[in-house]
Amino acid sequence: MSERIAIVTGGSRGLGKNAALKLAEKGVGILLTWNSGEQDALEVVREIEQKGGKAAALQLNVGDVASFEHFARQVQETLQQQWQRDSFDYLLNNAGVGLYAPFMETTEAQFDNLVNIHFKGPFFLTQRLLPLMKDGGRILNVSSGLARFTLPGSGAYAAMKGAMEVLTRYQAKELGARGITANIIAPGAIETDFGGGRVRDNATLNQQIAGQTALGRVGLPDDIGDAIAALLSDELGWMNAQRIEVSGGMFL
Repeated sequence: MSERIAIVTGGSRGLGKNAALKLAEKGVGILLTWNSGEQDALEVVREIEQKGGKAAALQLNVGDVASFEHFARQVQETLQQQWQRDSFDYLLNNAGVGLYAPFMETTEAQFDNLVNIHFKGPFFLTQRLLPLMKDGGRILNVSSGLARFTLPGSGAYAAMKGAMEVLTRYQAKELGARGITANIIAPGAIETDFGGGRVRDNATLNQQIAGQTALGRVGLPDDIGDAIAALLSDELGWMNAQRIEVSGGMFL
């Protein structure tokens, strides 16, 4: 079996970095993207290479649809140079930003930024990369527990994730003829720098969430990276069009 290759957007830090490292541990080649953290991305590549894996990093602003054509050409070139291939196997649409703003205070600019990064971007990036995805490939989108339960201040962000959950089912339906599956993972609260590191750095918030989680703590990046690696494993190839929440049992 040839080496599998995964494109991981937003792979320079946080959950994307962790997922890239966990997939690499399972022998998956990693093509990760970064927006502003080039040095962080190169460090992830070095870490993977030091462990015997193959990796590369490309710049990508997932909110800028006009750049996708150029990015796709870069992907083609990188696949040829690094792996001597013209296709990849897995696409993890992970890149994102947080927004904590009450409904009445959310501005149009904030809303448009979320649409571009969390919905329009993944929609058209996936569309543009599908000609390069191998038949039988896998799409894994990223949602949030906030699309199921509601916490004040997350309305716009959660709405984008809800849109991605619906889109995932349509992707699964329409791409099935190529043997491509589409699923979406919904992490709960995780200790990362996402959203300014609120969950990680605010002890009161951390304890409140832990108290509402069946397993009694907030999530760690490893919890999600391991889950992503599992969801993209061969053993789960028959799972399709599913929303999988990985939250330790939040707000049950």
